Amino acid sequence: MTEDFYIGTYTKRISRGIYRVSVDTKKPELTDCEWLASAGSPTYIAKADAKRLYVINKKETDGQTQGGLIIYDVSEEKPRAIQQVLTHGASPAYVAVDEDRQLVYTANYHRGTVTVYAVADDGTLLKTDQVVDDDPVGPAPEQADGPHPHFANLTPDNRLVACDLGTDRVYLYDVSDDGKLSAVSTLEMPAGFGPRHIVFDASKNVAYLVGELSSNVATLAYDAAAGKFTVKGIVSAIPDDWTAHNGSAAIRLSSDGRFLYVSNRGQNTLAVFSTDDEGQLTRIQNISTEGDFPRDFNWTHDEKFVIVVNQNSDNASLYTRDAQSGQLTLVQKDFMVPEGVCVLPA
Repeated sequence: MTEDFYIGTYTKRISRGIYRVSVDTKKPELTDCEWLASAGSPTYIAKADAKRLYVINKKETDGQTQGGLIIYDVSEEKPRAIQQVLTHGASPAYVAVDEDRQLVYTANYHRGTVTVYAVADDGTLLKTDQVVDDDPVGPAPEQADGPHPHFANLTPDNRLVACDLGTDRVYLYDVSDDGKLSAVSTLEMPAGFGPRHIVFDASKNVAYLVGELSSNVATLAYDAAAGKFTVKGIVSAIPDDWTAHNGSAAIRLSSDGRFLYVSNRGQNTLAVFSTDDEGQLTRIQNISTEGDFPRDFNWTHDEKFVIVVNQNSDNASLYTRDAQSGQLTLVQKDFMVPEGVCVLPA
């Protein structure tokens, strides 16, 4: 059996945009890294049920930078661009689709904004709202130049949660049907935590927040009725004896809620955590990604195989995942993927 993944990339050196990689789960191995479509540093991709891709896009014209999204129709074999939504300045860092309300969200790391777009019947976008983060920033050098929203996506109860690496805060918003945001609450994390991405376990009423700057993962209690987060515990994604630079990146939770996974850029590992009934974490493995600067990773539909992309070394690695222990075992490395950043099931 073969499963396909879209790969978002930077296009600083050798990448041409969006790629597709296949996982042969019988052999098992990665196969057929195929270039699909052009985009300027399409670092994150979101897929809509209507067979459209919403892709981060960057364009340079006469020395001026424009950033935003490019939308592709992927209902046929060859992707077809249907719209570019660009404004002057840096491109976003994250994009997500809200199927129920037919909205698209972006988080712009450099501009300090979270933006909401309404989706028309043909898949094109119209901006409906935007919030600008102007809260005080944290103490780390990476925070000195201002707020840096790095994530905006839905909670289990369909609120919008935004993680800001620059301010050490997590913001919660109500979203109207027409895409207007109303602030609900703000969680302030320890100084220098650097919130990056968050995942939820609705069965335990918890969320897991990865801190890029601290290389920590926090368990947060999520009280949906009150609309607020509280910190339950914080653990490290790297061993105590690791003293070189590290920046944690992507975070994923197994569908049974028993195991959590985080990528580490610097130590160049995937960290594996077990979870208890209260959502508290115990780190049980750090396994090499067999490359430099691992960004995103993802698994096959049955979660038996994990693919991770290493941005700086232009390669991907494949692992088997033990559903009982949660641990990973390397089965393939050195598979060519140029400047990989995002891994999304096709």
